[in-house]
Amino acid sequence: MKFTQYFLYTRQRADRAAIKMEWIEETINNPVHTEIQSDGRIRKWKKIEGTTSDITA
Repeated sequence: MKFTQYFLYTRQRADRAAIKMEWIEETINNPVHTEIQSDGRIRKWKKIEGTTSDITA
């Protein structure tokens, strides 16, 4: 899967360490909501079972 440099940089932050790559791929492929930001970046959301929050990819 191909990612932007911004995404790869953000992924390295300590607060993102617990996010699994399989969750990211599932969110990208099957989002429950998609939003295009004013700068052109695309945000996608999905509830990950067994967690207490949504994931945004």
